[in-house]
Amino acid sequence: MYIGDRIKQVKIVLVLIAIVIAFLSLVVSHLLIKDLSIEERTKMEVWSEAMRTFNNADEKADLTLVLKVLNGNNTIPVIVVDKKGNIQDYRNISVPSSNSESYLQDRVNHFGYNNHKIRIYLQSEVNTIKPDKIDYIDIYYDDSLMLKRLATYPYVQLGVVLVFVIIAVFAVLSSKKAEQNKVWVGLSKETAHQLGTPISSLMAWVEILKSRYTDDELISEMGNDVNRLQLIADRFSKIGSMPEPQPCELNLVLDNVIDYLSKRCSGKIMFVREYLNTPVSVKLNSSLFEWVIENLCKNSIDSMGGQGIVSISVKNNENRVFIDVSDTGKGISKSKYKTVFEPGYTTKKRGWGLGLSLAKRIVEEYHHGKIFVKHSELNKGTIFRIELKK
Repeated sequence: MYIGDRIKQVKIVLVLIAIVIAFLSLVVSHLLIKDLSIEERTKMEVWSEAMRTFNNADEKADLTLVLKVLNGNNTIPVIVVDKKGNIQDYRNISVPSSNSESYLQDRVNHFGYNNHKIRIYLQSEVNTIKPDKIDYIDIYYDDSLMLKRLATYPYVQLGVVLVFVIIAVFAVLSSKKAEQNKVWVGLSKETAHQLGTPISSLMAWVEILKSRYTDDELISEMGNDVNRLQLIADRFSKIGSMPEPQPCELNLVLDNVIDYLSKRCSGKIMFVREYLNTPVSVKLNSSLFEWVIENLCKNSIDSMGGQGIVSISVKNNENRVFIDVSDTGKGISKSKYKTVFEPGYTTKKRGWGLGLSLAKRIVEEYHHGKIFVKHSELNKGTIFRIELKK
């Protein structure tokens, strides 16, 4: 397991913990709101009983306590409806000046739909009275404004927290990416600087050897390798800058890579070129793009264990050019299609896992293209695709 997998596992655990905390918060809030709703129902039952007492009271009855209960409701919306469905009274409801009757009737229907209804009988002994003679009133009520606010508050709170978390994560990732870029660029330029002196010395020694042994082909190949080192140092020096792409013949760029690698790979590796019949011109920084193809080819060679076929094909449409690098290696599982481009990912015992990450950076940031795993099948091979604008 490489370090990226561990980081992902930690992230998943943290996300699960956050989800559990949010769920528990909502559960606790729901239980609290349920208790408050029951309390408000009890208050309305007391209020209803006070209303019944008020309607049945005679002139000599002391209604001080009853009126105190009735007037004490300043938060819960209430509508009193008689037996015939006529609205007798309402409290704590803002009624528009026009269409007030229809508005109140809509409120009655809404309260009744939520089962916020209490029926009180005005007679003391209902069982002894004929059903059509029973007089009653229905009291419809709604949740108080405070209860409604409490019901929505947990969701608003979670939303605000989520926004702050997203902003914080974005800020951390941006600063982390900027720091990584600085390290990346600094390391690349320092590598180019360190390579400069020994390469210059090697170039001088090769020239001396060429002057003394003019017919030795090995010295010529040594010169090619030294020139290759010079090219690699030049590539590293360009990391962090934005080199201007130039129109290049794509087939020639691909041939340069294949010709170089084919002479330095095992004889059991076969390179297959599947180019278009007509030349394809693409804006490239040729040295950096050759680096991309070289990394893909080396990755394919490693996956095949030094024996197999590496195919490079070129296709196009009206606007884009497609370069496919395929092999007959061990393949990549579908879950790793994106992971292979992350820095540090490698299946080899030796290596830093930067080849494909570097290729992705060069293609997407410097050439504004795309690179991805087009298809892969375990133990059969992999196809990497590069898309570039014409």
